[in-house]
Amino acid sequence: MKPLEGITVVEAATLFAAPIAGMLLGDYGADVIKIEHPRRPDPARGHGPSKDDVGLWFKTLGRNKRLVTLDLSQPDGRDLFLRLAERSDVVLENFRPGTLERWGLGWEELSAVNPRLVLARVSGFGQTGPYAGRPGFGTLAEAMSGFAALNGEPDGPPLLPPLALADGVAAFATAFAIMVALRAREETGRGQVVDTSLVEPLLMLLGPQVTAYDLLGTLQERTGNRSSHNAPRNVYRTADDAWVAVSASATSIAERVLRLVGRDDLVEQPWFATGAGRVAHIDEIDAAVAGWIAERPRDQVLAAFEAAEAAIAPIYDARDLLADPQLAAIDAFVSIDDDELGPITMTNMISRLSDTPGSIERTGAPHGADTAAVLAEVGVDDAELARLRAVGVV
Repeated sequence: MKPLEGITVVEAATLFAAPIAGMLLGDYGADVIKIEHPRRPDPARGHGPSKDDVGLWFKTLGRNKRLVTLDLSQPDGRDLFLRLAERSDVVLENFRPGTLERWGLGWEELSAVNPRLVLARVSGFGQTGPYAGRPGFGTLAEAMSGFAALNGEPDGPPLLPPLALADGVAAFATAFAIMVALRAREETGRGQVVDTSLVEPLLMLLGPQVTAYDLLGTLQERTGNRSSHNAPRNVYRTADDAWVAVSASATSIAERVLRLVGRDDLVEQPWFATGAGRVAHIDEIDAAVAGWIAERPRDQVLAAFEAAEAAIAPIYDARDLLADPQLAAIDAFVSIDDDELGPITMTNMISRLSDTPGSIERTGAPHGADTAAVLAEVGVDDAELARLRAVGVV
């Protein structure tokens, strides 16, 4: 059994945040029906690397989904979407606010055909407010949330992340909110609207920056790989030109690290007992750790830290990830047969459930691969499907 079997999600969304949320639900058994425009597929199909002109990123984003083409701006497309919504539990969308309403597919119309429906809406800045109508992308959220201002070296510019960070965080938040809304429906019998902006989930992850400014008038500064709360915390180069990351958020770990590198004298200082005290002497601490690591190859450094029960990890790239025995032991990656490219290795599901695990049954399919099958479930026969294709609805 998969825990979300029996839940149907209609995903009318492109690129990353909402489609990742749909992927998460599909991994655990929801029937996710992804709607794409007949002539303008999800741009995620063309993002990132490709093989034989087939985008690889979409193979993960589109996994465990049934792929349907439908032009929602046409009356026939609107009617078919309402028929799908009528038999579904969730509609997941990330159009610019007001777009569904312009097509006659807003909350009023959707809830009229299905009062139990959950409408999950993801946008750059939320459904209301002066910025609601602006185009919203993760980069803008990473800038406006305060993330970029905190990321980077102290004497360098703000840095944006090299990944869809805001989208990924918003996706997890949206999937969680959908499950909360479905649980509430069990009590009330009614669906509701989930409104997730790309900015707010990232705000939560950034900690008490707003609270600190409100109460103390302080602004957190960029610290590079260092922490403003604890030391040592940094990346260090080994003698064989590899990199490792050390974290000592707990005083006990910091003690083990400094004793390992031969600096018992620092451990005995009164200031060492608190994170703030160690940060005040961060240059001395960092120099001690960096100097010791720089004299030894990576494997020796890792073994010594492990023996001392001090926290360390190698800096990995994709080659290292696939060779790591711990990640192999927990099945962090899985190989799935793909009709276009053959076996594909991709990240597995994010959590392991002991009694009701999900699974990855299929990779992202070609554009419109399941249109005929899905529309047949809402009464579209072959003749009607041919007409809809002829007029560009599907």
